[in-house]
Amino acid sequence: MSDPDVLIVGTGHGGAQAAIALRQNGFAGSITMIGAEEELPYERPPLSKEYLAGEKPFERLLIRPEKFWAERGISFRLGDRVTAVDADAHRVTTDQAAVLGYGTLIWAAGGEPRRLPCTGGDLAGVHSVRSRADVDAMMGELGDTARIVVIGGGYIGLEAAAVLTGLGKQVALVEAQDRVLARVAGEELSRFFEAEHRGRGVDVRLSTQVDCILGDGGRVRAVRLHDGSELPCGMVIVGIGITPSVAPLVDAGAQGGNGVLVDARCRTSLPDIFAIGDCAYHRNAFADDALVRLESVQNAHDQAAVVAKALCGTEAAYAAVPWFWSNQYDLKLQTVGLSLEHDATVLRGDPDSRKFSVVYLKRGRVIALDCVNTVKDYVQGRKLVEARAMPDTAKLADTDVLLKDLLP
Repeated sequence: MSDPDVLIVGTGHGGAQAAIALRQNGFAGSITMIGAEEELPYERPPLSKEYLAGEKPFERLLIRPEKFWAERGISFRLGDRVTAVDADAHRVTTDQAAVLGYGTLIWAAGGEPRRLPCTGGDLAGVHSVRSRADVDAMMGELGDTARIVVIGGGYIGLEAAAVLTGLGKQVALVEAQDRVLARVAGEELSRFFEAEHRGRGVDVRLSTQVDCILGDGGRVRAVRLHDGSELPCGMVIVGIGITPSVAPLVDAGAQGGNGVLVDARCRTSLPDIFAIGDCAYHRNAFADDALVRLESVQNAHDQAAVVAKALCGTEAAYAAVPWFWSNQYDLKLQTVGLSLEHDATVLRGDPDSRKFSVVYLKRGRVIALDCVNTVKDYVQGRKLVEARAMPDTAKLADTDVLLKDLLP
């Protein structure tokens, strides 16, 4: 394989969209994508939802069919992982001892699931939810498993708990903080989802630390908590976040932090190397220019578009409003903006109706919304976030007032 003009490390959403956007913008050079998995690029969010539930086959998760990539001259090196980068020589080394040169490197390697800092994490039956292989392994064991402990009350943990409950499993969810979604949402939303899961039979344990995972014959049999109590189980799902996969870049001299640092054009501090997606640490206008790292499809796609334009001669800067979503049971949560350091919230609607929104304010300005089964609020609220609107809070809480009518 000859050295490509553009080498993309990572075959997730960011890497795939970078390759697609390059061709859409008229890039005629050679493109190679390298990824640790054996699969062509596929969608990750359905892994903890429709794919785990058996509602969507893997073929429907593929971002594009195989012939799409071939027709556009995009080649792959699958099942291989970049272990070192030589920025001066413009080449990378892989764990298969291959050496590849490049003209431009786009780093879209994402991250690896965080491991529990306790014994027992390597027992059979302990899983994360990051790849198809992870979920396939879980699905292969579900038939013989009645009790499951989910560790982590973020989106991944809650989505997995919802699916597994729907499959008839007895689920306990353990969260170290005093509420679920504590890192990404306000208390109103946290308490709503806690009640929803408990109402479906999930044993939600808050402010609870895991001491260790106990095994029998090499397989998990229980989770021991810090108070000495045990939760019997045949499977454990760990969803406590990811560690950005940026070590080769940092070792090569790239500036980093919570990921690898990039500027508004997604350039790292190394020549001809860009970084996008889950591993890109950047200043975000919707977080008052604070440095953040966003784990979302939107972020990966929009940063990929910025890089593709730059490589095709059009200067662009990343300035997209962040958005996220989560499906749990029959609930559709849509989030727009970043609620970091909000100083007030406005509840719009009644949580008991299972159709409401939480509006987040900072110094009177709308910075984010969490919308549960309220698509109209999500669509119209996005414009309030983009406009940095400062509406009257009484009107903001009044569901008879359309959010679009509160635009300045």
